[in-house]
Amino acid sequence: MAGIEEVARLAGVSTATVSRALSGRGHVSPTSKAKVEEAAARLGYVVSSNASSLASGRTRNIGVVIPFLNRWFFSSVLEGAQQSLLRSGYDLTLYNLSGDGQERASVFEHFLLRRRVDAVIAVSLELTEPEVARLHELGKPLVGVGGPIPGVRTLTIDDVAVARLATEHLIGLGHTRIAHIGGHLEFDMDFHLPTNRRIGYEGALRDAAIEVDPRLFAPADFTIRGGYHAAKQLLGAPHDRPTAIYAASDEMAIGSMLAARDLGLVVPRDVSIVGIDDHDLSDFFGLTTVAQFPRVQGEMAVEILMDELEPSTTDAATPAATPLPYELRVRSSTARPPA
Repeated sequence: MAGIEEVARLAGVSTATVSRALSGRGHVSPTSKAKVEEAAARLGYVVSSNASSLASGRTRNIGVVIPFLNRWFFSSVLEGAQQSLLRSGYDLTLYNLSGDGQERASVFEHFLLRRRVDAVIAVSLELTEPEVARLHELGKPLVGVGGPIPGVRTLTIDDVAVARLATEHLIGLGHTRIAHIGGHLEFDMDFHLPTNRRIGYEGALRDAAIEVDPRLFAPADFTIRGGYHAAKQLLGAPHDRPTAIYAASDEMAIGSMLAARDLGLVVPRDVSIVGIDDHDLSDFFGLTTVAQFPRVQGEMAVEILMDELEPSTTDAATPAATPLPYELRVRSSTARPPA
């Protein structure tokens, strides 16, 4: 099998340039990179990950820990992170914590310490002080996505402000009887997302001098099915029906649209519906939503890690907490309330 010296001779560059070009680490001109890749392909040369690890002390492997894999939001964050890591020449090891609750302890007490990873991205997990300390003791850079974590560089989303924006959109259209489909208490764990999105909803109502009616709240499980059943409860009484629904996720909002249809209601003529996420299906359903760009969140997390793993002397330091972007996207599911 050809060695790095043969690749360098064929490409007309140094072995150091070959190493940088094929590992993705360090600057190489596009012309030199193309020559190296062509030479490596002709000679059938493949970089040895074991040799690279021994030489650099790095595995070029990032551990990503998420609470669920079967939810669109988390898989989208993962997709953004994975594509960004590929571009940077890194592999990804996934740790999915959905299950009986013992996985989290196993991952942070054993797997992340035993498996060779250069750094860790924790998505929507409010890491404890011992979990953070354990990784810091090993010198593993750590980035959190979803909310503030003491001692950790994080990407944070303001769930209260996101919920306010969605609710204020409905208020601005003239709705005063606005229902909210939120999360069950079992989902109110890391970063208290369901609670914060309910706080934002109620705060927007109070600021508009609209009474908060607890009968207009229905809990669900952040799925289309859960949103469907919750909306059926809210929309089932024709004489006491809300004119609008704010759902704490697009999947629950889509379930609400399907429930309205099955009850013979027309969206938005009879009921306006708004969600949060900008799910891939939102445009298809014409759903008004607050986009929070989960793929971008994954990409931003990798960018922060790269700053720590491969720092540049010209780059400014990343702040401890970086706010995540969000924006209202108005589609056909919201309109003024019926006369």
